[in-house]
Amino acid sequence: MGLGLVNFVNSLVVSLPSSKALSLNWNFGSMLGMVLGFQILTGTFLAFYYSDDSLLAFSSVQYIMYEVNFGWVFRVFHFNGASLFFIFLYLHLFKGLFFVSYRLKKVWSSGLVILLLTMMEAFMGYVLVWAQMSFWASVVITSLLSVIPVWGPSIVTWIWSGFTVSGATLKFFFVLHFLVPWGLLVLVLLHLLLLHETGSTSKLYCHGDYDKICFYPEYWVKDALNLVVWFLFIGFSLLGPFYLGDPEMFIESDPMMSPVHIVPEWYFLFAYAILRAIPNKVVGVLALFMSIVVFFVFVLVENYVSVMSKVNKFLVFIFIFVACMLSWLGQCLVEDPFVFLSMVFSFFYFLVVFLLFGVFVLSKFLFR
Repeated sequence: MGLGLVNFVNSLVVSLPSSKALSLNWNFGSMLGMVLGFQILTGTFLAFYYSDDSLLAFSSVQYIMYEVNFGWVFRVFHFNGASLFFIFLYLHLFKGLFFVSYRLKKVWSSGLVILLLTMMEAFMGYVLVWAQMSFWASVVITSLLSVIPVWGPSIVTWIWSGFTVSGATLKFFFVLHFLVPWGLLVLVLLHLLLLHETGSTSKLYCHGDYDKICFYPEYWVKDALNLVVWFLFIGFSLLGPFYLGDPEMFIESDPMMSPVHIVPEWYFLFAYAILRAIPNKVVGVLALFMSIVVFFVFVLVENYVSVMSKVNKFLVFIFIFVACMLSWLGQCLVEDPFVFLSMVFSFFYFLVVFLLFGVFVLSKFLFR
């Protein structure tokens, strides 16, 4: 058993054949693994002192901040760690688009499932503070499930554990928020195993065996450069701990009065802008869901030959610009010209993804 485990770990991080052409863009994956472990560790310590009672939840967060020894450190690191995780998650996704990593279908699909689960996990963690913004964000987002045909209203009532967001809803979110990361760990391990089955893509846009070296020691040294990011993260968390938060998160939830302007965390703004851009609720929710699910379209085509890399990179740069614009529009007021611009950029968001898919398909027929 012990020898088998050693051999397994050895095959993952020591003797693994890796392309010589992997740049720092391939550090994003290893950084995500580190941040996930960091989030589970800090979250576990926070759970010791957090109360999932709706009357005590907000006060328990303040208790952690002011009374628990070094509690403020764990909380500041945990909620800034969520932002760090999404920064590298999106960078990892953009890297995959740049280097056509969706050719590795199983790896791509498992990565998208991890992204969807992480978004759900982050949303539930946001609600746990039970402040004005997080409470009303939970009301808005869970209400969207009512558009599901036939079972929608029943699903919403089940999640709420009643007819409105209440203490029972908070308990439901807390339990899921604690359990889902362990499932994410298993999925990340599966993601790695699937990746090692095929090998990584590289700057050469290939994953053959002709340029491979052992993962250790070269890539151990390269991944050690992640420590620079960690030092920057610690500095940012201590010097500007609430810079990425919202002032409404310092006000206890009031079910009788909603905030003037409900805004989610920055990493959900692009999807929120797409949701708000469409007047029809059902179509809006479908577009919100499709903003991530649309990336599964790449697994429908098998193309292991050359790709039009220059055109692909140009389109990915446009996609990043569109996603950034949607993120900015997501925190703007619901009025013209912001609503109109959200519609325009939502259209371009899906258009660029399908253009990327078209280039992928076209290159198969041009270079086969």
